[in-house]
Amino acid sequence: MSDVMSPPPTGAGSSRAERFKDALLQGQAASGAGWAIAPQPAPVPVAAPLVPGPVRPRAAVRSEPDAQVGGLAVPYARVIELRQRVAEQLAQASAESPGMGLADRRQLGQSLVNRVVAEWATAYAATAAPLSARDEQAIRQAVFAELFQAGRLQPYLDDTETENVIISGADNVTVDYRDRPSQRVGRIAESDAELIELINQLVRTQGQGERSLTPASPLLNTRLADGSRLAATAFVTPVPEIVIRRHRTRSQGLEDLRAWGTIDSTLAAFLRAAVLARKNIVVAGSQGVGKTSLMRALAREIPSSERVVTLEGEYELWLHTDPAGPTVVAMEAREGNGERGPDGRAAGEISLDELFVQSLRMSARRVIVGEVRGKEVLPMLHAMGEGEGGSMCTLHARSAEMAIERLVMLAMQAEGTQMTDSLAYRLIANAIDFIVYVRLVDETAIGGSRHRFVSQVVEVTGVGEGGRPSRQHVFGPREEAGRREVRAVPLMAPQCLADLERAGFERRLLQQPWGAWERPLQVVMEA
Repeated sequence: MSDVMSPPPTGAGSSRAERFKDALLQGQAASGAGWAIAPQPAPVPVAAPLVPGPVRPRAAVRSEPDAQVGGLAVPYARVIELRQRVAEQLAQASAESPGMGLADRRQLGQSLVNRVVAEWATAYAATAAPLSARDEQAIRQAVFAELFQAGRLQPYLDDTETENVIISGADNVTVDYRDRPSQRVGRIAESDAELIELINQLVRTQGQGERSLTPASPLLNTRLADGSRLAATAFVTPVPEIVIRRHRTRSQGLEDLRAWGTIDSTLAAFLRAAVLARKNIVVAGSQGVGKTSLMRALAREIPSSERVVTLEGEYELWLHTDPAGPTVVAMEAREGNGERGPDGRAAGEISLDELFVQSLRMSARRVIVGEVRGKEVLPMLHAMGEGEGGSMCTLHARSAEMAIERLVMLAMQAEGTQMTDSLAYRLIANAIDFIVYVRLVDETAIGGSRHRFVSQVVEVTGVGEGGRPSRQHVFGPREEAGRREVRAVPLMAPQCLADLERAGFERRLLQQPWGAWERPLQVVMEA
């Protein structure tokens, strides 16, 4: 939705068009806001500063006082009442104009919100303290959010510091922030049933419309318009369980990660050369450490002339919307509609492994998999081993070494194959060049910060003893002469160094024992 919307065209003599225009103009006059819609803040890159030294501990989770959401001057029940009034008028207008599109409906809704809130505020001032212009605007935004956005969730989604919103029932909501303790906040719905309706409204208006949270489909995974990823479970849990993971930035590059302390300039140069040299890279780490952010930054190093296919369960990379990135064919898996056929498969489902087969026909030079978590691992390994190289994926693993075991396990669990561990190891040894491991040290519970950084880069050098992949640590932690660094620093030259040099990497950078880090990572407790 744009910040300012233009009036829709109206046809002469059209009564429905005239009524539509009249409603808009009345709302404009009542609020003085004209056609302006409250703009949604765009995600902006936020640096993750280092802690300069020990500070006093503070609580891991704080509770927000039971005040009004977003600092409203009235109880939230008033917002619900106003939403109902606007919804009734909007439903009547929609019935009279059945062809109204979503943009027109939102524009009309904003106008009705302006008018209804202005009328209510006038009556409210006669019996209570008059509302300030700021208070009235906050109420208008809250009513609009109830109708077209995320309701009481919206202020947390708009906050650029929010990383995760964790919901366990309507009245148990915790917000994880970038660089401060998690916070328990007020209820976001009056009941669990209303919470489920809120989630389904989000999916209809912002996400993948074919998905919903119902007794027939109790598991839901989708994305929202701002790129957030939503996972929800209901009807198989005592209360609805929902997690919204926000991506605070969508256009960062390696230099941004260097500025945030994720990598130093030495590792940035190494990874840039690895991409240009068409090395196959697996970005591994646990949940929420920044794997997707790192892979997005790596992908932006791909020459714009190259054609790339991205495969994701829900769009998170957003490379196809990045004008600074390569030419991208973005493919997204599709969940079924809840009904299952004779084979037990959900009707309408399109899985990542099916998309992978299709991607090989799209004349792409590289394939990027947002996250490998199932049987798509086999076509991915074959594509890496048989293609030109330069493909990438992310993977959940507890260490760089465990990443290989995780891939073997996924390959052996793939249905319809006669995969053995020895064959899986051989596939991996021939397909993967580097495993980049990302680590998170979270000290917000003891007064520190969240530190996200690459801790290891492991080179896979082929088949070794016992048929398992041979590997060596090119970057990793170092401790010597009284100094300890947990972030990745140069340890040894990779076997493919000549390829990296042809892509612009300077060998001398590997001779710096501490890389480009000027001082050790500043933490409250030893990491």
